[in-house]
Amino acid sequence: MSVGFGSVRVEVTVGGSTWRTSVFPDRVRGYVLPLRKAVRRAESLEIGDPARLRLLLVE
Repeated sequence: MSVGFGSVRVEVTVGGSTWRTSVFPDRVRGYVLPLRKAVRRAESLEIGDPARLRLLLVE
């Protein structure tokens, strides 16, 4: 389901962190998923690190 600016609502799990947010379309990369600083800290991720995640579409 698309909402404002073509974003799509999702539920994301990275490691032990799960939250609901939106992914945003990007002409070059497809879609972009911003990760909050609190999540990056909790999961020991630095900007640019590869990460395994689960992404579920939310209505």
